[in-house]
Amino acid sequence: GYQFPVPMIGGEHVTDDAGTGFVHTAPSHGREDFDAWMDAVAELLKRGVDTAIPFPVDDAGFFTKDAPGFGPDREGGAARVIDDNGKKGNANQAVIEELIKRNALFARGRLKHSYPHSWRSKKPIIFRNTPQWFVYMDKDLGDGTTLRSRALKAIDDTRFVPSAGQNRIRAMIEERPDWVLSRQRAWGVPIAVFADVDGNVLKDEAVNQRIMEAFEAEGADAWFAPGAKERFLGNHDAAKWHQVMDILDVWFDSGSTHVFTLEDRPDLKWPADVYLEGSDQHRGWFHSSLLESCATRGRAPYDTVVTHGFTMDEEGRKMSKSLGNTVVPQDVIKQSGADILRLWVVTTDYWEDQRLGKNVLQTNIDAYRKLRNTIRWMLGTLAHDDGEDVPLDEMPELERLMLHRLSELDEVVRQGYDAFEFKRITRALLDFMVVELSAFYFDIRKDALYCDGPSSLRRKAAVQVVRHLFECLVKWLSPMLP
Repeated sequence: GYQFPVPMIGGEHVTDDAGTGFVHTAPSHGREDFDAWMDAVAELLKRGVDTAIPFPVDDAGFFTKDAPGFGPDREGGAARVIDDNGKKGNANQAVIEELIKRNALFARGRLKHSYPHSWRSKKPIIFRNTPQWFVYMDKDLGDGTTLRSRALKAIDDTRFVPSAGQNRIRAMIEERPDWVLSRQRAWGVPIAVFADVDGNVLKDEAVNQRIMEAFEAEGADAWFAPGAKERFLGNHDAAKWHQVMDILDVWFDSGSTHVFTLEDRPDLKWPADVYLEGSDQHRGWFHSSLLESCATRGRAPYDTVVTHGFTMDEEGRKMSKSLGNTVVPQDVIKQSGADILRLWVVTTDYWEDQRLGKNVLQTNIDAYRKLRNTIRWMLGTLAHDDGEDVPLDEMPELERLMLHRLSELDEVVRQGYDAFEFKRITRALLDFMVVELSAFYFDIRKDALYCDGPSSLRRKAAVQVVRHLFECLVKWLSPMLP
């Protein structure tokens, strides 16, 4: 049996309608077990119980010294849970044999049950609680703040479009645990630190300088090159220090882009005006960038966060090759031009999921044709512009009305761009160009433009207004349809 006292703890994952109500708890090998153990730590300490969580299975699937009798002290070597081929090891048989030897085997049989498998390799896996590198969310940073409090303040100081994004990322930051930085993968950006057996990190400026210079000249793979440990440690005892081979969480990589993107280019500045990505990045890029920047700079790396939805087919289904409902942007550009895709983007509620297909594209092609025809007509009219302006107080009432409408539209366009409401802008401009210009103003003034003499006040005023219309419309549309 166990050579140490086995405590009893409460756990919400145990039900009162099945089994005995008692279950074996392995905090090293299950999330529910781990949570139950951590919830009980305070009470266990009062009872004098050692709350350190053991690590009974190592990286290769062998039992460790924390599994007495089945680890390295076992005759024939440590029993193994999973072998090199991902197959079942000899651990079960070793335990059964030990129970038989102690005359403690109550029953023996085979049960078929679901078992977790790797989605990538399709091989069975076990859950292991292992030592990792963390970023603490609630540790005092030396100025009375924590990473969590800094991030929450930064969220309040950041503009979110749409505004619902602010509540979403705030809820995530409020509830998130400490950030697990390390990953045990074969490829990635190394954490690049040395640590002793107790996990204490070597803090030596000379060592760090050698690492930085090597990374700058050779890339991060310098950490994994033969002889890297001795090269970077210099005069330090290599036997005392362990070279950490863990890699960084990939989101740590993405979260640092604001530094080398904005600070290494003379045409850019930190912080960024806008971060733009899909709504899934509240948990990804927006999130990691926020934490890293708040830890090192005390504020978010962006002033505004704009979130867009995802593109579905015309029936609202996810696009898939198997369904044959995909729209290839290159094909649309080749057939209809890039401006058709641009117009589709700015005429949708882009912060929601958008629909795209043949009929949607045709609607935008028709709208684009109307815009183009209106602008082309104005260009033709301006071919006869002599640049001579009519004083405003001498203009006919109709021309003054159109200039007034231009002033009103200017306010709509400016507010729309400031709020990233491109649909509002395009809708206003389309309505203005199709209804108020083509069907109203141009229709009325065609006679004057075609029939009046070059020195006619009515004709000069109309040409002058068309010039103002053209200049304003081209400038308003250029950010969306360059």
